[in-house]
Amino acid sequence: MAKVISTPHSEHLPAVNWRSYYQLTKPKVIYMLMLTALVGMCLAESSWLPPIKAIFSLLGIGLVCASAAAINQILDRNIDDKMARTQGRPLPKGRLSVTKAGQFAAVLAVLGFVCLLLAANLLTTVLTFLSMLGYAVVYTVFLKRATPQNIVIGGIAGAMPPMLGWTAMTGSVDPNGLLLVMIIFTWTPPHFWALAIHRKDDYAKADIPMLPVTHGIGFTKTCILLYTLLLFVVCLLPLLTGMSSWLYGVVVTALNLWFIRHAIYLKFAPQPNSAIKTFKFSIIHLMILFIALLLDHWML
Repeated sequence: MAKVISTPHSEHLPAVNWRSYYQLTKPKVIYMLMLTALVGMCLAESSWLPPIKAIFSLLGIGLVCASAAAINQILDRNIDDKMARTQGRPLPKGRLSVTKAGQFAAVLAVLGFVCLLLAANLLTTVLTFLSMLGYAVVYTVFLKRATPQNIVIGGIAGAMPPMLGWTAMTGSVDPNGLLLVMIIFTWTPPHFWALAIHRKDDYAKADIPMLPVTHGIGFTKTCILLYTLLLFVVCLLPLLTGMSSWLYGVVVTALNLWFIRHAIYLKFAPQPNSAIKTFKFSIIHLMILFIALLLDHWML
């Protein structure tokens, strides 16, 4: 039997497995984005979705979003290494090399764009590329490091999946699809600023100008409260325009009142874990909101 000879460093090299690549894609975020894209697809159609077109369009959107997440982690690897929340990611931990991560991101992007070109249309492919560019480059390289409004300005990229789902089915940009984008765009600042309050020291250590670092926690809490009020108004637009009916209206009213409650407690009666509770609820808020949109569309 051949004897395995190890080098002095081989014992210390971490094993590379599928989990490292999986974590590189920020899977929980991708699942949420794919949910919003699927809802965009369903709302664009008055009948059942064409299965092959829908499956491969959704797969294409998911693959490109996963590629953008991987590129984000490549470009942010030095920042991630300084923050407790992100130190365990594959690149800071050395479980993947930058080269392998880059190759993986490129493969995901190519496969995703091929799916979109073959199953959807050129408009969706172009919009998906622009969204990828907006998140992976404009936000990650420039906005994140330049301005406390990084989340507000860069949020448009993360808000695009429902519109991408809509255009994949119809081949055109529709005002109702834009309403879905507006909801996520308005939801993004209070969602991320709640996390930024909880991780303020991390962002300060990494020299990232998040709003709590540059303007203080009190000001950020006020902004969160104001944005939850604005979000309530924006979330009612599908109901007011006739895009959705009473089922969505009831659910979204309850969701937004609860979100506002979180923001009020965060501002005026904070507990040590108020910010992270607000952040976690915001995720539930968006997920249930889009499920309500879907149920309202198919049931009523």
